[in-house]
Amino acid sequence: MNNQVFNPFLPSYEYLPDGEPYVFGDRVYIYGSHDKFNGEKFCENDYVCWSAPVERLYDWRYEGIIYRKNQDPFNIDGTKCLYAPDIQQGPDGRYYLYYALDTIGIMSVAVCDTPVGSFEYYGSVRYQDGKIVGESSEDIFQFDPGVFMDDDGRIYLYTGFAPRGNEFWDKMIKGRKYEGAYCIELEKDMLTVKAGPKLIIPKAGPKLIIPKAGHADDTSFTGHEFFEASSMRKVGNTYYFIYSSINSHELCYATSDRPDDGFVYGGTIISNGDIYYNDRSEAEGLNYTGNNHGSIVEISGQWYIFYHRQTNRHSFSRQACADKIVIDKNGYIKQVEMTSCGLNNGPLIGKGKYDAYIACNLFSKQGACFYNSNNKEKYENHPFFTQSGTDREENSDQYIANMQDGSVAGFKYFNLQDITKISVQIRGNAKGEMMVLSEIGGNILAYIPIEASNSYKLFDAELKVHNGVTALIFQFKGEGYLDFKSFILE
Repeated sequence: MNNQVFNPFLPSYEYLPDGEPYVFGDRVYIYGSHDKFNGEKFCENDYVCWSAPVERLYDWRYEGIIYRKNQDPFNIDGTKCLYAPDIQQGPDGRYYLYYALDTIGIMSVAVCDTPVGSFEYYGSVRYQDGKIVGESSEDIFQFDPGVFMDDDGRIYLYTGFAPRGNEFWDKMIKGRKYEGAYCIELEKDMLTVKAGPKLIIPKAGPKLIIPKAGHADDTSFTGHEFFEASSMRKVGNTYYFIYSSINSHELCYATSDRPDDGFVYGGTIISNGDIYYNDRSEAEGLNYTGNNHGSIVEISGQWYIFYHRQTNRHSFSRQACADKIVIDKNGYIKQVEMTSCGLNNGPLIGKGKYDAYIACNLFSKQGACFYNSNNKEKYENHPFFTQSGTDREENSDQYIANMQDGSVAGFKYFNLQDITKISVQIRGNAKGEMMVLSEIGGNILAYIPIEASNSYKLFDAELKVHNGVTALIFQFKGEGYLDFKSFILE
């Protein structure tokens, strides 16, 4: 049990979205923005980093704070947030951390001698004449950096933000362009725009590579146009541009044989609501969705997609997840579903105690929905992930709250062997039964009677299940509400 890894793979008190995974040496590192539990906006905390040995993905180590908000000279008072970063080891061996400070619209860089040391401010990405990229009203709005060094040593910075146009975004962006994803080639100093790139947008400098909504008609991107979250990877001789589409909940990819041109839409890699998986519609989502951001990485010969999920009935407390993917011989990545056992080497052991917060499916009798506000009253009839501790409290107690009649919590997958009993740890005023199913809408394996209890109490029942790999789907039927803390397989 101790050598297993679950989704979310970091401790339950950690809220690290927008994760960019990298392998440096014999460890995998995850860099992301840093949400606050029960926060009021995105990315309120300082940057932190976690790492794990490539052969022990269950053994994640907290590397501490690597960069503070007020280290940026444009944010001495610390009032602006550090949005999604990316990192690259430069030609000099140092590590360069790229980030957009809130909605200022410029790209900044910090540098460190090691992947997880104390990063120091290095500068803002600038043109040859010293002007900062993004400062001019005629420039491109800088957002969500993706940085990549090719095999030939050339360095590329990917950036872009392209929401559907409205007065709010136009006011925030202050006239700067936001037409899709762009690519800037950098000098060896990792800071200065290199002279002479091909341009297709006059005066903009960078090059448009992925279109925004309304600009993709009759292209492969229609319906999955670029929104944000630029990330670049190279597999063999093929460039994979990972991004969040205008649908927000999905991470898509596009491929090319060049790093700055010729990209063709590939498909959806993952949705944080399992939307489109097995042709599921947005109305049939299996989780509460919000924006998504992450990338792919190969660890010990296995490829993974890193992404994040939403918690706490809003978009501002997101947690890092990962799941296995396959890149076939033709370079195609088939969409994968969210699981509870993403970084684990196969299904979870079908015995013992499991926390409910590792559920990969969660929805109400009315289905799930997209979190687009901090108005928790809007979701008063919906279950949600939350915790009893405060932000960064290492002994926090995460659980599923507010399961009502018809609410579903799903866990995938377990290798069950000779299990005959199942118990659930529940509190609340609920009265009814917790049904356990092999799949959503599938065979019922157990009926667990539930009674009201002010404190957590175990309720159990006989489990009738065949040996083998299966999902465990918990569906409450009855009156009132309950908090779901854990379950035990015996």
